[in-house]
Order: sequence, then C-alpha cells, then structure tokens
Amino acid sequence: MCADLFPHIVLLGRPNVGKSTLFNRLIRSNRAITHDRPGITRDRMEGIVRKNSQPLFTLVDTGGLNLAQDGSPDTGPAGIRGFEEAIFFQVQEALKKAAVLALVVDAKSGLLPLDSSLAAIARRTGLPVLCVVNKVDGREHEGLLSDFHALGLPLIALSAAHGYHIPELLDALVAMLPKTCASLNKESSEKSLRIALLGRPNAGKSSLVNALVGEERMIISDVPGTTRDSVDVRATLSGISCVFVDTAGVRRKTRIEDPVERFSVNASLKSTTKADITLVVLDMQEGLGSQDKRLIDLLDRRKTPFFILANKCDLLSGSHRKKAEKALCEDLSFLPHIPILFISAKEKTGLGKILPLAQRIVEECQMRVPTGQLNRAMQSVLSRHEPPIVNRARPRFFYLTQAESSPPTFVFFVSDATRVPDSYLRYLERGLRSLFGIRHAPLRMHLRSSHKS
Repeated sequence: MCADLFPHIVLLGRPNVGKSTLFNRLIRSNRAITHDRPGITRDRMEGIVRKNSQPLFTLVDTGGLNLAQDGSPDTGPAGIRGFEEAIFFQVQEALKKAAVLALVVDAKSGLLPLDSSLAAIARRTGLPVLCVVNKVDGREHEGLLSDFHALGLPLIALSAAHGYHIPELLDALVAMLPKTCASLNKESSEKSLRIALLGRPNAGKSSLVNALVGEERMIISDVPGTTRDSVDVRATLSGISCVFVDTAGVRRKTRIEDPVERFSVNASLKSTTKADITLVVLDMQEGLGSQDKRLIDLLDRRKTPFFILANKCDLLSGSHRKKAEKALCEDLSFLPHIPILFISAKEKTGLGKILPLAQRIVEECQMRVPTGQLNRAMQSVLSRHEPPIVNRARPRFFYLTQAESSPPTFVFFVSDATRVPDSYLRYLERGLRSLFGIRHAPLRMHLRSSHKS
C-alpha cells in the first residue's frame, strides 16, 4: 500500500540494532538521536530519502520491539520499559502505510529468536521484505551473514555507522517498491507550513499533536520526558499542508545529567530555528514557571515567530480558570504583541484557532513595505511624539528602510543613535505595528548613525 506523497519504507527490528543510525544515514541528517544505550527511540520518525536531490521514498524509523512467545509486547530494556505496548502500536500503524519493510538485524550479535519472530511478523504483512544485516564494516566481515540465511529473506550486509554498502541498499530498496508507487515519486510544489511545539516536560505537546492531526501519532504518557526525538508529523488540515514538529520537553540545562536528554533539549531548541512558527505550550495548572519564562525570553530575543498555548484549561474550574488566565496575561504583559490561546488538547477545545493564527503571523513575517510608504508613516509617528532631548540635543531621524523580512527588519538612520532611548524605540515599534497591521509578528528595529546634515 502506498501512502502520502511518497511510498513508505519502514525500518523494523529489536532494540539497539542500529535502525536510527541507518535512518540518519539514508536521510542525510542527524534527525534521530543515536546512542549505545538500547531503547532510545520510542516514537516513529519519518524522513525523505533522496538521490541526486530527487525524492525516492519516505523512510520510517520505529522503536525497538520486544515480543513474548505469543507475539505480544514483552518487557524491553530500561529505555523503553513501560512503553512497550505504545511502541508496538506505533509499529503497527507504520506497517499499515508501508510499501516495503527493512528488517534490521545485528551481525555482531548473530541471529536471535527475537529476530526470527520479527521476520515472521514481516512476512505475514505480505509486503516485500529485505533483511538488512547491520554492523558489517567491510567485505572481510560478510561471513557474519551465514546465520541470517535461515530467515529465508533476501539479505544485504552493511554498516550504517561507516557507510559501507549504503548505495547498494538504496538501489535494493528502490527496486522492491511496487511499480504503482512510481507515480508518487514527485516532489510537492506546495511548501508545508512548519510548526514547532516547545515547552516544559508534560505540558501536553504530544497530546496536542495527536488532537490536531486526529490520530495517535505520538506516544502519550504521564512520565516526563516521554518524547525524546524531535518528530515531524505531516498532516493536511483545512486544505493546508502542515508539518508539526513535536519536541522533547525542555528543562534547565544545569539540571540535566543524562546525555540523551541533553541531546533532546538541544534538538528541541534547534527545531524552533527551522520552523515557520513556534507554539509555546504551557500547563495552565502549573502556571507560568521560570523555565517557561526563559523559553519565551529566548524566542523573543531571537525574534522567532511564536505564540502561546495555555493547555489543560479543562482541569481548572470556572473561577480558578479566570484567575489563572488573568495572572498569565499579567505575567506576559511585557510582550503585548504575543497572542495567548487558552485550549485543551484532551477535550479538543480552542484548537480551531491555532492554524489560522499561525498562518496570519507567518504572513505578517513576510510583509514588505515600500521605502516611500515607510518614510511617510515614520513622519506621522515622529510628528505625533518627537524623540526626547538627550544630553542637551534631540536626535534627528532622516529616513527609514526595511532591510529584510522574516521577520520584518527596519533600519532607522538618525543623527546619533546613542541619543535614542529604548523607550522611544518601543514607541516607534508600536507606531509601525499600528500603521501596517503587523499585530503579532516579531520586528527587528535597528538604529544607524548617519552623518547627513
């Protein structure tokens, strides 16, 4: 079965066989967190595999499976303990959209009973299956394949870590794709709206993604830190192509001792730089915490387009909710242009406002204002309130230009930039926002001293 724009090839295997390393190698990006510790991957991840810049297929990385004799989820290593059934469900969902399966095994460990059980599951799907024998670093080690012939599957030996036989793997996978999928191998001309979700652990980011896309795409748990990788979830909502980037919860780096969590936090913050817009998800029960303030301040300083989602409103009663909403608005009054939406991912209330607001802010970020129109607007703002006298002189504003967009960046040429106080610069920003309808997008304002007389 072919799904979405490109056929799906699913990586299947037990923990620590190198699926995520292979995933990163094939998509040519370090998207999935890799570590010697087994059970790092929990959610399924998707990425486009390309050759000569042309998209070939969607590759799906899945969590390592542990199965009992009856084929049900069994207790796994410490990293996924308690998540076995959720990981099993995510693998089953991935199989529903698969066109080809790649069963990844570990040459150094040899053939294990769990590999045989997974091979049986793969064969029962009726899909083409390739057995990928990983951790074979060169031709001299290909003798390690002998045990795996017992699986009765076509084999290929490779090293995901060192790149050995990766081109051959790519050719083999493409050759196994059903011909009916060939017409889907075309890059979409439509650019997707990329939306990153950021927040503390357990704020409800994964629940929100599931509610927005209408399926159990992300693993949900009360255990903080359930999400580790930054996971792209594609969906088309109201005719709009979107990519929601669910990220790991962000704690203060000084409190992080686990290297895996440190990788997760770095990936979360990096995701905001690649997104069109970021949604900061707060837990209304806990209110605006110090870490929330740090994240919001970071995005504001970076001039990242974002707005705030106050989640779990359903858990507050009427009077308590009003007090919490009022307190949050007061705490964020220093950022009057940042919208706050009060929502409940669990009850799916308030979600209909998210996408239209995200689109509006992205459009504002792309706004370009002609120089002549800018300078006429600047004169009206200056005449309404002149700059204050500083050190016995009033700074003179000569002209204004927009240097770039995304976000809109304005440069004021003045007689002496050091004489313009921050308070007056904020006044100019409010004036520009009002005149050009830039309600929520971040603005960059620069002063440049000019020798014009």
